[in-house]
Amino acid sequence: MALRFEVLGRFNRARAAKLTLPHFICQTPLFMPVGTQGTIKGLTTNQLEEIGCQIILGNTYHLELRPGSDLIDELGGLHKIMNWPRALLTDSGGFQMVSLLHLADITEKGVTFQSPVDGKPMLLTPEQSIEIQNRIGADIIMALDDVVKTTITGPRIEEAMYRTLRWIDRCIAEIYALEAWLTAICLGGEDKDSFWRVVAQCTAALPEDKPRYVMGVGYPLDIVVCSALGADMYDCVYPTRTARFGTALVPELVKTLPNALRGCNMNMGILKLKQNAMANDVRPIDPSCMCMVCKNYSRAYLHSLVTKDAMGFVREFLKNMFPKGDVPEWVCNAMEVAGIDITACCSPFSAPKIGLEALATPKIQQHFSQKNIHSLLSSIDQKLK
Repeated sequence: MALRFEVLGRFNRARAAKLTLPHFICQTPLFMPVGTQGTIKGLTTNQLEEIGCQIILGNTYHLELRPGSDLIDELGGLHKIMNWPRALLTDSGGFQMVSLLHLADITEKGVTFQSPVDGKPMLLTPEQSIEIQNRIGADIIMALDDVVKTTITGPRIEEAMYRTLRWIDRCIAEIYALEAWLTAICLGGEDKDSFWRVVAQCTAALPEDKPRYVMGVGYPLDIVVCSALGADMYDCVYPTRTARFGTALVPELVKTLPNALRGCNMNMGILKLKQNAMANDVRPIDPSCMCMVCKNYSRAYLHSLVTKDAMGFVREFLKNMFPKGDVPEWVCNAMEVAGIDITACCSPFSAPKIGLEALATPKIQQHFSQKNIHSLLSSIDQKLK
């Protein structure tokens, strides 16, 4: 099956597309649950198919650590091992430079991790990351990037940016012979006002004929805003982890939202199933929802489960966010860039400036001139074409 990305429809900057991968034909925008070690905790692969999951995310570093990509390849690939017929995406291992920084030594060659299991060193270069992901059998594989914490300031930021571009060249050289899709990413993690501006800048600069992936984004409102700005793919542990902790997301639709956004279910309520009040509540989590859980189980039954063990039930994630219609300024600004009028929901404040100066975060402006920002974006664009 050929790799193909076809835009099917647009609304201003937002778009719907068909993503054709070796194992599945996906519809975007889409959310990918995180199965770091080849499993989504608390769910079977059949249940994932039933709720419409199209792609599962696995992690290169953790899968190489245990059980190892050679063994995965020998056993027929991760699809066969976990009995998953649809698409897989693997992270490059770059994020572990932040989450496991105390175990990592980063150089131009790559990153050397100290195994938390037996203490042995594990070198991960751009080329090895691609090779490992290929042995795992992923449909979409990530380029290894030099990731830094969002709190980092100074020359380390510029160093990481240019090193990532050099590593992308090495990844591309390794990828030519593989039947997989190499994808660049935009990471979440900034404050909300900076976050949406970075996404808006990236989606405006990245190629139209390739998918745009915002990594680490799982809050429902963030997904809606990023989709309106032209992003296509998201992943996060938030929906499944929240469910395992005994919390469900329920809709509380805001009638004052404009028609363009009402169908997006932006408003979200939190239902804490561990609370004692749930013990005798015979209602479903959401009476309007037709998922397997809401159709068959009461809040009282789920309360008895989540208060006795860690088993949680994962359901639809895209729910609503603001019960009082108090849409934050950063959302209103992002929607203006996206071409969607939600001024009736926004508190009065000055209109945002649109352009490079407005979209570049203070942190970016601190370390790069406008000329350098344009140069970097052009370089990224050329790498991805």
